[in-house]
Amino acid sequence: MSGRAWQRMLSGRRLDLLDPSPLDIEIADIAHGLARVARWNGQTAGPHVFSVAQHSLLVEAVGGRLEPDLGPAQRLELLLHDAPEYVIGDIISPLKAAIGDSYRGVERRLLASIRRRFGVPAPGAPLAKLVKRADRIAAHVEATRLAGFSEREAARYFGPPLWLPEEVTALAEPWPTAEAEARFLDRFRALCPL
Repeated sequence: MSGRAWQRMLSGRRLDLLDPSPLDIEIADIAHGLARVARWNGQTAGPHVFSVAQHSLLVEAVGGRLEPDLGPAQRLELLLHDAPEYVIGDIISPLKAAIGDSYRGVERRLLASIRRRFGVPAPGAPLAKLVKRADRIAAHVEATRLAGFSEREAARYFGPPLWLPEEVTALAEPWPTAEAEARFLDRFRALCPL
């Protein structure tokens, strides 16, 4: 066993998973990876997987509905809330709880490096609470539209539903991988022109 703890990205960057450097993080790698990571372990209806890239766009849109006066940095925090999954994958919440702090530690370090790379400050308590609420609302939408949950079951695990306009709920219709990648990149660039 080599003891290697890094992942080579298509950009050529070599990202150390245990001690990630912001210099090794590229938005193109994040968009590419997130567009290929399936939410719900791929157990969703439709001809395409529902990707973490799409979920991220949905969470950002929900957060914007909840708090319409958010600035670009706050909306970027919503968009990037699951960005570490571009390299560590999406693990369903029950398994994350079983794995515990090892996974969460890697995830936290990656997210901190991603924030540093793009100049996004760590969120204060109100924004962190908004991200969590928007994430749960998005999960409720995904659970009932894509993952076979009844409304009652989704409310039990993710909280009560929230009425959302069609332009937001339409983000929960699975797209081809290339479209998810392109739309994630477009939204990132609208919020964070580099």
